[in-house]
Amino acid sequence: MPLSKEAIQHIESNALAAAARELHVDDGTRFAVLPEAVRLHSLEQYQPVRDRFRGTMATHSLQDFTKYVEAHGVDDSAPVSSRGFIDQDAMRATVIFNLGAPGFAGHGDDTATLTLKPTAAYAALQSIVGKPHSQQALAEWLEDWLPNLMALDGSTDLNMVKAINAVRRMTIKATSQRDSNVGDFSSSRSAMDEIEAKSQETLPSAFIFTTVPFEGLQVTTITLRLSVITGRDEPQLKLRWVGEEAQREEFAREFKAVLEQEVGGLVPLSIGTFSLGK
Repeated sequence: MPLSKEAIQHIESNALAAAARELHVDDGTRFAVLPEAVRLHSLEQYQPVRDRFRGTMATHSLQDFTKYVEAHGVDDSAPVSSRGFIDQDAMRATVIFNLGAPGFAGHGDDTATLTLKPTAAYAALQSIVGKPHSQQALAEWLEDWLPNLMALDGSTDLNMVKAINAVRRMTIKATSQRDSNVGDFSSSRSAMDEIEAKSQETLPSAFIFTTVPFEGLQVTTITLRLSVITGRDEPQLKLRWVGEEAQREEFAREFKAVLEQEVGGLVPLSIGTFSLGK
């Protein structure tokens, strides 16, 4: 009696499972020859300890990140070494403790990640800068962050309370001019409208905002140029961050310098991001 196809496949699967053959490639890669239906089961959960340490630590605290890296027992003399990567755009740093080396690659699944969190003052600044606001909205924001602010009229310091009142007490003045010329064969008309925003107080031209942008970085000053948008019944006001891109780059450079000081002696640091290949 001839065997069915299913019976033959079953016999082959049992033979492969019994043999459990392992193949080695010249570069050291290993493969196991197993039937398709066989599944592997880890017994790690039944052991007193895990096969190896692995996990993911994430924090916004530079101090706690440093303590964790120090306490984790970084040892670059070991075959499976650690390495850190700094993403300056995201203000994030990741240390991989079991990355290894090209000749002895680790699993790369034991990591610690630091993502700097903006301070409350810096977050408030980012929420308002570059956007049009009503007089009331901007005045209330200035009042909320009064300790961080200094007002300027050109190069002259202004009293902050008076500067806020100047924002609150603005008026719109509109003037119109009409010209008309009539000739024998032609006529022309022109119109010019001028809209001006004024305040009963001296309106500041700029504000200086002082804050620590991220934990672990130094205090910085940010210049905010005040502009008034007319053309409607009520004026709109906007704060423009002067030299924003250059200043953000400086924050990133300072972040790298701080990390070099805190954990650079424990683990090699590189600019960039890293992901394990398949």
